[in-house]
Amino acid sequence: MARTDGSELAAYLRRLNRQPSFEHRLELASSFFLEQPYSTNPLGGSPTSKETLTWSLAGFDCVTYIETVLALAASSTARQFSTELRLTRYNRGTVNWFERNHYMTDWVRNNKRRGTVVDLTRGPETIAKTRRLDVVPGLQPRVTRFRCFPKRSFSKTRSRIRTGDVILFVSTRSRLDVFHAGVLIRNGPEVLLRHATRSAGKVVEQTLASFLANNRMSGFILLRPRCPH
Repeated sequence: MARTDGSELAAYLRRLNRQPSFEHRLELASSFFLEQPYSTNPLGGSPTSKETLTWSLAGFDCVTYIETVLALAASSTARQFSTELRLTRYNRGTVNWFERNHYMTDWVRNNKRRGTVVDLTRGPETIAKTRRLDVVPGLQPRVTRFRCFPKRSFSKTRSRIRTGDVILFVSTRSRLDVFHAGVLIRNGPEVLLRHATRSAGKVVEQTLASFLANNRMSGFILLRPRCPH
């Protein structure tokens, strides 16, 4: 549920506005919500109900965590935050259930078009994937094609990662593109993953290497957020 007083949001924005760079803003914004609870289906909605722009600073799933972090890092005011969140979440910013980026390959495509993310998933290490997306009731099934890094290529791609990069983990299921996502933080040679995880019931930080080792996946997609202003 969206907060109406905005006091906590204003406090976060004041702290972020003192940061020297967009990368520093991403690092700080992603730290605000560590240990906050995991929220199942935080946006709700359906094909037959009126869609509203919804946000919370007190609970997240993996996607709303990323969207909140990116919108905060890109904003100086509460109004700007609301605008950035809307443009990040919905195709062309249209608040409608059918325009929401239900699948992360749509999220990537629409935010690439906005110029707010750069897809780093390219080069000879990547592999092509095709999925027939049909796990969201109310949406027509359709085919999507994309590229990802196989999990085994992490050692080769580690050096490309910067603090604030977004990682998407590709599903092994033929009907789904991405099953989880998070924000990456560089800590010297180590790469940390900040993410809202159902299994822990909260937003956590762990090494990316441990997540890769403990989860089955078809690969991963790397994105670099860009400040839209």
